[in-house]
Parts: sequence; structure tokens; C-alpha cells
Amino acid sequence: MPKPSLKDAILDAGLKVMFRTGYHGTSVRDVTAAAGAPQGSFTNHFRSKEAFASEVLDRYFDVTRGLVAEALEDTSLTPRARLKRYLDIITGRLEADGYGRGCLIGDLSLEATGSSELLRARLAQIFAEWRVPFAACIGDAQTSGEIASDFAPEELADFLLASWQGAILRMKVDRNPGALERFKTIAFQTVFKELT
Repeated sequence: MPKPSLKDAILDAGLKVMFRTGYHGTSVRDVTAAAGAPQGSFTNHFRSKEAFASEVLDRYFDVTRGLVAEALEDTSLTPRARLKRYLDIITGRLEADGYGRGCLIGDLSLEATGSSELLRARLAQIFAEWRVPFAACIGDAQTSGEIASDFAPEELADFLLASWQGAILRMKVDRNPGALERFKTIAFQTVFKELT
């Protein structure tokens, strides 16, 4: 049986450590200690902390893509209900973490984009890719007459993701789901209001 990859162990540990302490609060020593790896092994796999953080983001976004697909590709639901389903899935995950952890994509967007052009560019790519399935679902909801077509689906997808990130940020401050629930209620009674 092949030996597990040390690089994977370092990335897994880095994801956990970075989620807990942030980009600037994470040291190579913290990550390698959490991975049970020699400190020198970090530089064998990653040319810099920035490159490492970019790979951690990719690993996190892979999970996020799966959650998006789980909700937005469920054709047993209407497009509007699929959007709600995604937010409910994420709310459940945030609740399981005691409302103390948010979204690593949002966290690094706040923390690292001022100091790392590499991470800023990668985060911009992630947001651009992230909005595509939401825009498609919103477009389906508009085409079916389920929601208004006052704005382009891409604009509404950007609005949804950016506003949801803000609600997650506030949730972390308050350590309760109030901001998440408020966002869902207001968004689905206004912007994503069901047409009758």
C-alpha cells in the first residue's frame, strides 16, 4: 500500500490551522507540527507561504464546488428553491462549527488581498468561477418566471455571493445565525421574491 502523501498531510493540516488562525497567524512551523512533518518538508513541496495558501484555497474550493453542485444541480427543486437550499446547507455547516468559523474564501479575501497579489488574483478567479453556477440557476429562475428579470443573472449572482459573505462575517462576530437568517429572509422577500 502506498505511503500517504506528505504534501497532502501538510495541505490538510494547513487548511485546519489557517481556518483557526488566519493567513497571517499561520506559520510554517504551525502547519508542519500539525501535519507531523519535518519543517524542511514544507519547502520541498511549496515555494512560498503564498503558494501554499493558494493550494489550501484550491482544496477548500473543491469542497465548496461539491456543496454548490449538491444544491444547485438538484432538479427535483425549482431554481429558486435550489438557491435557498445552498444557503441552508452552508448555514447547517456553520452551525455545526458553533458559528465561530466562516468561509475560508471570505476570510482570506479580507486578510490577504492587501499583502499578496498572488492570493488576490486566485481569489478573484475563485469568485468568478463560483458565480457561474449561481448565475445559471438564477437565469433558470428568471426564464421560468419564478423571479424578476430586472437584473442580469451574473449581477444577481455577484450580489448573492458578496452579501452572503457579509452575513457570514457578521455571524462570526455575533456567534449566532441572526445575520444569516436575516439575509435569507430579506433576500428572498425582495431580490429573489417569488413572482405570483
